[in-house]
Amino acid sequence: MPILNSSASRTDLQIERRGKQMVLDKFRLDGEVAVVTGGTRGLGKAMSLALAEAGADIALVSRNANSEVEEHIRALGRRCVHYAADLTDRAATTRVVPDLADRMGDVNILVNNAGVIQREEIVEFPESKWDQTVEINLTAAFLLSQAAGRLMLDKGRGKIINVASVLSFQGGLFVPAYAATKHALLGLTRSCSNAWAGRGINVNAVAPGYFETDATEALCKDPERSAALLARVPAGRWGQPEDLGGTIVFLASSASDFLHGSVVNVDGGWMGW
Repeated sequence: MPILNSSASRTDLQIERRGKQMVLDKFRLDGEVAVVTGGTRGLGKAMSLALAEAGADIALVSRNANSEVEEHIRALGRRCVHYAADLTDRAATTRVVPDLADRMGDVNILVNNAGVIQREEIVEFPESKWDQTVEINLTAAFLLSQAAGRLMLDKGRGKIINVASVLSFQGGLFVPAYAATKHALLGLTRSCSNAWAGRGINVNAVAPGYFETDATEALCKDPERSAALLARVPAGRWGQPEDLGGTIVFLASSASDFLHGSVVNVDGGWMGW
């Protein structure tokens, strides 16, 4: 076997690095603009911070601002704006992406995270709760994806990430509207992916398992129900919002450029049980 000159090898490697992006560089989001719905609390907050840490400027879409999150993002050297929107109002929803594109200069990444979960016996489940859940969890995701798609198709690039759930595959208990919308969100993910994969847009989903957030506070505090759930989680613990950071950065970055119409389960092993 020939002995390689170490100096020459280093030079060749440097040339290769200049000509080809190194793998860790593919996860960088410098100069990108990410819109995160429900981005001021819970899972959305953690995802917004992770995207900012990777280099993205962040537009937080929610009813109420969170100055702590905004200050944290700006302290990282990123731009951050809060856009107040009620996603049960379709007229307001359709304005989100165009308004933010004008305000931020572009929209490169859309994270459809905003969602609501309502628990009630199916025979007692009110139509008003059904309608609200469908509007926020599904219709808003469609309208936002449609608006972002228009911008991204013109540029030939973009990332759309839908926040699904392990209940995209299961029925759960007493959450008919939530389970139905999360199933449908995977259908929307795949449909958009089929239409846009060949045009430079990646549309994928992440499916969180049982995470410790405001939405699951009642379950976490119920000793019997919590123990029953954790007994089915191979990792043996509730997920923490920060556990989603690496996955969301991957799906938002060029590291996932050949991933289309996929769903990544971040569930402590729940779906593998």
